[in-house]
Amino acid sequence: MRNWNRSALAALGLSIPGHAFAAAGHPEPYQIGFQDAVSPVAEFVHDFHTALVWIISIITLFVLALLVTVVVKFNEKANPVPSRTTHHTGLEIAWTIIPVLILVGIAIPSFRLLKYQIELPKADITIKAIGNQWYWSYEYPQDQGGGFKFDSYMLTREDAAKAGQPALLAVDNEVVLPAGKTVVIQVVGADVIHSFSVPSLAFRMDAIPGRLNQTWFKTDREGIYYGQCSRLCGQNHAFMPIAIRVVSPEKYQAWLGEAKKKFASNGGDETVKVAARSTTVE
Repeated sequence: MRNWNRSALAALGLSIPGHAFAAAGHPEPYQIGFQDAVSPVAEFVHDFHTALVWIISIITLFVLALLVTVVVKFNEKANPVPSRTTHHTGLEIAWTIIPVLILVGIAIPSFRLLKYQIELPKADITIKAIGNQWYWSYEYPQDQGGGFKFDSYMLTREDAAKAGQPALLAVDNEVVLPAGKTVVIQVVGADVIHSFSVPSLAFRMDAIPGRLNQTWFKTDREGIYYGQCSRLCGQNHAFMPIAIRVVSPEKYQAWLGEAKKKFASNGGDETVKVAARSTTVE
């Protein structure tokens, strides 16, 4: 469907640069549409959105056609003697029943999508994301090969450019997770309400102090997927990005071994603060 939409735009003669369609992982200049869907939930969201656009467009064109018909056929010049008809049972039934059927047709996939997003599948990996003013902290549990936690701060524009990553989205310590695994993310706020959101993976979950929320994703596509806090959480709200690097299971296991050493905690209470970029997996 998305490829068809691009072909349709080209057929209409619209001059759109190739990078106008976003690459997976982050937005691009002159972007049109969503970022590429890299998870089943994201694909569902995109397909549902496309279907809604077609429904809305058809309804809009139909109403426009009715208005044009009324203007042309029922103006004073064309109808010097107006009709005295005040009711039409068939029309009144139609304009009541048809919108109801359309709304029911929209509601069914909408509820399916909501259920798909909210119901957590059995997790292969569970991590915790903690929103702070203004950075994210992540915890990898001991029983899944982790037992460490770290903070993730935004890189400066200069450092991001040196690393070949997008400004305002690149971070010093990325979340690293394996492809092909179901990942459950527990989300909580340490101070005020934040929101953990990554568009390419189609999840957004509020980080609320004192309340543990959960979301999930699964993707087979390796890459770096960026997001940002999506709640107004204070002065530096715009500077607490999220970067999730998805790698092969083998590379993930290698990263775990290195991360345990780098992010070793002191008795499990104090997180080791680091300013350099985390170990990257090529």
